[in-house]
Amino acid sequence: MAPVTSAAAPEPPTSVLDLAPVIPVVVLDDAADAVPLARALVAGGLPAIEVTLRTEAALDAIRAIAAEVPEAVVGAGTVLNPAHVDAAVAAGARFLVSPGWTPRLLASMKSSGVPFLPGVSTTSEVVTLLDQGVTEMKFFPAEAAGGIPYLKSLASPLPQARFCPTGGITLTSAPAYLSLPNVACVGGTWMLPSEALHTKNWPHIEHLAHEARTLR
Repeated sequence: MAPVTSAAAPEPPTSVLDLAPVIPVVVLDDAADAVPLARALVAGGLPAIEVTLRTEAALDAIRAIAAEVPEAVVGAGTVLNPAHVDAAVAAGARFLVSPGWTPRLLASMKSSGVPFLPGVSTTSEVVTLLDQGVTEMKFFPAEAAGGIPYLKSLASPLPQARFCPTGGITLTSAPAYLSLPNVACVGGTWMLPSEALHTKNWPHIEHLAHEARTLR
């Protein structure tokens, strides 16, 4: 699938898994940081940006990125219920990510009109989602849930499932995840060190994003 990189393209991507090898997982306490941070990540080659709904600034951050950084594909993470789905899409989120899922949440994400990655950590959850027609998923928490050996064991019996593992992945471990046939990209925070965020060192974050972009 062709990545969505044009600033003039308003449509959400068909699959966020194909945009870059890494999706930065962003937690922002100040929405004023959203635009310069997004610009740094995009300049570094990471256009898909997951802003987690863990802070009061999250929706404003999504709204700002959607309005001012059109070349970014901003999404909402930590989506836990239909209200989160509605609020995130209204703010401009172009994809949704959940750490897990329920039938009610899955139905809401399906009807949202944007791509989504429901979280899984067991084989039964993967099979249930495949039965629902969902083939792209977040594997979370990746390291704690079995990591590379677990995902590798799923590749043969469930080749139609594609994953974005997130949770405990680092610059060092990411290449091994990305070498698996059922891993399209990984989610991580290592390109967003707290010191760089605190000092608003956007050039350093851009450098780390570029480093992540070259992993595949």
